[in-house]
Amino acid sequence: MNLYVHIPFCPKICPYCSFYKEASDRNKTQAFLDAVLKEAALIPFQPQTVFFGGGTPTALSSKQLEYLICGLQARLDFSQVREWTVEMNPATVSLEKARLLLGLGVTRISMGIQSWDVELLQTLGRVHTAVQAEHSYDILREAGFSNINLDLMFGIPGQTIRQWEDSLRKTIALHPEHVSAYCLTYEEDTEYFLRLGKGIYRQDPENEIALFEITMTLLEKGGYQQYEISNYARPGKECRHNLAYWNGADYIGLGPSAFSTMGPSRWSNFASTSQYIQQISEGKDAASFREILSPEIRQSERIAFGLRTHRGVPSAWISRHQKKVDEFLKLGLLEMEEQTVRLSRPGRLLADSVAAELL
Repeated sequence: MNLYVHIPFCPKICPYCSFYKEASDRNKTQAFLDAVLKEAALIPFQPQTVFFGGGTPTALSSKQLEYLICGLQARLDFSQVREWTVEMNPATVSLEKARLLLGLGVTRISMGIQSWDVELLQTLGRVHTAVQAEHSYDILREAGFSNINLDLMFGIPGQTIRQWEDSLRKTIALHPEHVSAYCLTYEEDTEYFLRLGKGIYRQDPENEIALFEITMTLLEKGGYQQYEISNYARPGKECRHNLAYWNGADYIGLGPSAFSTMGPSRWSNFASTSQYIQQISEGKDAASFREILSPEIRQSERIAFGLRTHRGVPSAWISRHQKKVDEFLKLGLLEMEEQTVRLSRPGRLLADSVAAELL
């Protein structure tokens, strides 16, 4: 079992972000923390991984983080936790906060850099500077963290190949244990999606492919293994929490908009902090919807996620599409080894299209 806690507060709303979030609100924060702790007490379980995401979890003060973490530890058995990740924005890092998190049991930090280029950070609407991001990384090391992920983004409007190469090289030079490199997607309900619709921004698939190829090449040369389409790690530093998702493990999500899956049951909480707080405080169900997943849907998800990882999937799982499998093997988009099928390097460039044909 795995635990995800969604903390929706952000110091600033980025125009490209589609996750549920809202501007930090001191008048709402304590009620939110109490609601999360009350929800946690309703589903007693023993997590093996913990992930605080958002939003920006470290938009919370040190006292608020301590209140939340100690409250969760009092309600759930954390004795078997093997990895505990907290997402951080470089603008919210302090030595006090970092030491507090490490002392309370957090083992891994995921920091959203996105780019080391000043102009691109402004394009993305980030509140941090490149200088501040590097200083925050140094603070995390000084505090004692030995497992750090840095998030990067390519396909940013106006981004050049040179800018992306520079960001990758800068990141590699810092020697983080893990790098997540995502292609920008234009999601509905974001300012970027509106700009795309108005023609202010344009997508360039060929450029995105070129940037993705550069990502794989430079990070591999830097000593990182691409263990999932967008994730690269030093040996043994793969994110256990995300691997649990991709392997189809059960997980519980606490907080507004958080998803949970237990066996065939899946549910999602209200994507509204105010409504979430109200539901919990009144002793009502915080879930906005629930569904029962058929074995076929669960298996399709395992295939889709499994193909995105370097381990691939058992060939028996996709044997009913053998003609397509054979075709992709001949095209060099798939590889087979000991009855396991996985995407080849060229296949990773077309991961979604290949997976769609095999579901």
